[in-house]
Amino acid sequence: MISEDLKALLEGEVTIEEKEIDFHSKDTSLFRVRPKVVVFPKNSSDISKLVEYASSHSGVSLTARAGGTDMSGGPLGESVVMGFTKHINNFSVDSQRLESVVEPGVYYHDFENETDKHDIELPTYPASKSICALGGMIMNNSGGEKTLRYGQTRKYVKSMKMILSDGNEYEIKKLSSKELETKKKQKNFEGQAYTKLYELISKNYDLIQSQRPQVSKNSAGYYLWDVYNKETGEFDLTQLFSGSQGTLGILTSAKLSLVKKKPYERLIVLFFKDWKYLPGVVNKLLPIEPEGLETFDDATLKLGLRFMPEVAKRVGESFVRFALRFIPEVFIGLRMFGLPKLVVLVQLSQDTEVGIQEKTQEVLGALRESKVWVRVATSEKDAEKYWVMRRESFKLLREHSTGKTAASLIEDFCVKPGYIPEFLPKAIKLLAKNGIKANITGHAGSGNLHIIPLIDLKKEGMIEKLPQIADEFYNLVSEYKGSITAEHNDGILRTPYLGKMFSQEMLELFREVKEIFDPKNIFNPGKKVGGTIDYMKAHISKE
Repeated sequence: MISEDLKALLEGEVTIEEKEIDFHSKDTSLFRVRPKVVVFPKNSSDISKLVEYASSHSGVSLTARAGGTDMSGGPLGESVVMGFTKHINNFSVDSQRLESVVEPGVYYHDFENETDKHDIELPTYPASKSICALGGMIMNNSGGEKTLRYGQTRKYVKSMKMILSDGNEYEIKKLSSKELETKKKQKNFEGQAYTKLYELISKNYDLIQSQRPQVSKNSAGYYLWDVYNKETGEFDLTQLFSGSQGTLGILTSAKLSLVKKKPYERLIVLFFKDWKYLPGVVNKLLPIEPEGLETFDDATLKLGLRFMPEVAKRVGESFVRFALRFIPEVFIGLRMFGLPKLVVLVQLSQDTEVGIQEKTQEVLGALRESKVWVRVATSEKDAEKYWVMRRESFKLLREHSTGKTAASLIEDFCVKPGYIPEFLPKAIKLLAKNGIKANITGHAGSGNLHIIPLIDLKKEGMIEKLPQIADEFYNLVSEYKGSITAEHNDGILRTPYLGKMFSQEMLELFREVKEIFDPKNIFNPGKKVGGTIDYMKAHISKE
């Protein structure tokens, strides 16, 4: 029995208790996948032993799990699920060097509590920053409300320690051409992997570059286009492993670069009557370099208003006091003759008070001829209510959609912002045709929106219909040359649809990459490579 074998082998806990099995069968996706055993590794040695065990026992695979907030089914597996937050959760912060060494089980909120003391941050945190962990952020290549200025997580990974399929731990970092040649000469698994991957990328270099997604954010597929720099000869495997969803090896730690927080911030809130005005406004604001351009629609706004007592509680205020904060918005609503169709949050940050005042005036000047209503938040408290609406929307939907599920089905597409007014009505029409309503939030500056459909999964035939809805939606994304997942990754949910973005030749390269690093398919099988629609359908939970 696997559990008994592992108990004799490991220092960490091994359990088949129903409570733990059930908990680790779910993340925040549509899926439920029941593991045979849950393990809480104590250290890297435990992980190496797990890899060696899986390699020598047929049918055993390893799926790593950090915070469990994934929306794609990424940390779900049928064999051994490894929980990292219990033990492998150490970190250190060097405020002078602006870097940190983190283990995958570190919760972002614990990490942020420490970096805040030094006025520095890892700026790629997602909306789920209060509950997510660093391992998931790295392995999903997460982004969030500051990605417009700062980019996605892989940009901040300086080096990683990974346990590969031979059971050994290796340091992964950017190599010079000379260092690469040294690696390739090694007579071990690492040397073979570098040799094979270099040959694969060199031979297919033009194909790989032609398949680079033409949007500002992407987490789909394996990030092969930035591994090898043909001009400098540099070879950087951190770009491949970041965002790989634990399918090529197990992350044990990472060295991350951090940024200084700008001390002066300002939030400018824009209220729109129609999505069609969004691209024009975005084009006017991007040259001003805001830190973020976040958005949510009228359905999300109504949700926040409907559950305002609960929202107030989450920010630690009485309902009356919190409600009074919305008096300015009431007057804007009267001028607009109703609720806005969408709200855009223009986040500014500068190093000086004069700088933030100048940047604010620059934004207001750029919007003078635009068909939007504008409000400048008067304080941090005033701004907070909008961020609560934006960050808590999916959680509110999940908790209060009586009879329906807030389904993470097509929730993370990215197209160029100019396409949004044309793309969005077609997407909403597609859902409406199938009797589905949706809420929309996201990152207006990059064209990365999150459509959260409300679906009655108990309705006869609905589960069978979901793959067809996804198929049609991703056809639409492909038509506009977008990404099917900007920051949430592939997982069980999108792996079967990677052919919508990439050619068959590129999909074959993905398969070869998996084969190079994981020849026995022990690392998180069915994600990135080998996932099927039948498997996806079979594991959709009706709960």
